[in-house]
Amino acid sequence: METMSDRQVLVDIDEEIARITLNRPDARNAISAPAADELVAAIDTAEDSAARCVVLQSEGDAFCAGGDVHAMLESIEGDVSPAERVELVVGAVNRAIRRVYECRLPTVAKIDGPAFGAGAGLAIACDLQLASPAAKISFGFRRVGLSIDSGVSHLLPRLVGLNTAKELVFTGELIDADRARDLGLFTRVFETDSFDAGVANMAETIAGGPTVALSASKRLLNHRSDSFDAATAREANAQGVAFGTADHEEGAAAFVDGREPAFEGR
Repeated sequence: METMSDRQVLVDIDEEIARITLNRPDARNAISAPAADELVAAIDTAEDSAARCVVLQSEGDAFCAGGDVHAMLESIEGDVSPAERVELVVGAVNRAIRRVYECRLPTVAKIDGPAFGAGAGLAIACDLQLASPAAKISFGFRRVGLSIDSGVSHLLPRLVGLNTAKELVFTGELIDADRARDLGLFTRVFETDSFDAGVANMAETIAGGPTVALSASKRLLNHRSDSFDAATAREANAQGVAFGTADHEEGAAAFVDGREPAFEGR
């Protein structure tokens, strides 16, 4: 019988915040194929719940050490073809990280240790990256003789620019929390004693917002516009939905009344 300790990804819905925890501390939270599948299911659970914000965190002293290198070695020793290896090793991880990126709820990565390779991809697939001084990040796929995956080719240049993205990938440099913040890889770095409270406050602020409107804003920001006209057309469509929400009515009324709005996420 499976117990909570057997699960590689845990989900806890606490009122309006879904906390999803990578639970492979002995493997530094490397993403195995089962963990990837569980992560997809966890995002599904969060979206199907009353949650209005997702916090992605980890057990142990690493945020995520990347893909499961043991599985990579087993596939090599098992004489698995490169095409089959892509599906066995990379396919599930890519699907999981894409699911995190496309989650309709705002997502926060709580990073309290190293994020390597696919783990770095997972971190930057979230909407915000909140870090402690112990956090580090590296796109060091080169260390295992691989090119980048996990959406890094799409996400990293958008955050740091093309030239810097190439430098980080070509060197595999391990970047500390402060430099990661300066480069735009981490949204904010908290002091150790204020880290948990800082993440909790940010999650509560997001969860207390107009959820429908924030979800639409997320989709608009994530979309790579071909033109200004295309972007404004999508914005107008999204605004048409937002105009019909109770949160918009409350926000407008609160603005007129000179008070803070009490959004309900609908």
